[in-house]
Amino acid sequence: MWTADNWTDYEVIDTSSGEKLERWGKYILVRPDPQVIWKTPKNAAGWKNPNGHYHRSSKGGGEWEFFNLPDEWNITYGKLTFNLKPFSFKHTGLFPEQAVNWDWFSSIIKEECRKNPQKHIKVLNLFAYTGGATLSAAAAGAHVTHVDASKGMVGWAKENAAASGLSEAPVRWLVDDCEKFVEREIRRGNTYDAIIMDPPSYGRGPKGEIWKIEDNIFPFIELTTKILSEQPLFYLVNSYTTGLQPAVLRYMLETAVISKFGGHAQADEIGLPVSSNGLVLPCGASGRCIFN
Repeated sequence: MWTADNWTDYEVIDTSSGEKLERWGKYILVRPDPQVIWKTPKNAAGWKNPNGHYHRSSKGGGEWEFFNLPDEWNITYGKLTFNLKPFSFKHTGLFPEQAVNWDWFSSIIKEECRKNPQKHIKVLNLFAYTGGATLSAAAAGAHVTHVDASKGMVGWAKENAAASGLSEAPVRWLVDDCEKFVEREIRRGNTYDAIIMDPPSYGRGPKGEIWKIEDNIFPFIELTTKILSEQPLFYLVNSYTTGLQPAVLRYMLETAVISKFGGHAQADEIGLPVSSNGLVLPCGASGRCIFN
């Protein structure tokens, strides 16, 4: 498992009975997690007096209950700053487990910048959400195209860029359907040295386009290979869908990407350390292609 263990502003304190107890900066949140099927004693003090608790509803969805929690606050990861806002369906605007991938591809970008200081490394971030991967790539020295179908999420990502001192970084911010954007880039003949994608299990584009990951992910990966440069640096795809296990991600990448560009693919679960017991909470899976 690839573990995001370099955080100081974020911590999974404990997990039990379908919930996780987390520290986001100085604030304690309790949020549901479908992976937590065990029932262990809730001995950590934060269980009794959190700043926010998201309660799942038996009818689906749920709602937040707040206790002395601001509407917004910031946490940092290295030189990056992220603006957090608890909003619908338990989210805060950041997936901290992705930091293990940020570290991975940032090191590749930095090494390429060192070897070829005149090169403009072009990274495409699809389903880019609030910009964690975008900012990590930009801070490492890449020129990033950030694409998400939600205008609100792209605006939030810009806020994070400003908070991180990256307002002037070479980032293109685009509100667009990811598949339609890639199709247009193919027609325009544009290519990228690296592709990052974090597709949802299910979603809709800005004009109602339906995305279902089991049906769409493999043909979409195949489509994106048409905009990879001749000598790409890396390729990253993330999944929070239980059916897309690491071996499935690797199989797709080997078939669609590695067969065309060489290199090798790897895939694994990603996770977050739990400070109270030394275990690791699984948080989805990632597939990676390395080309050099």
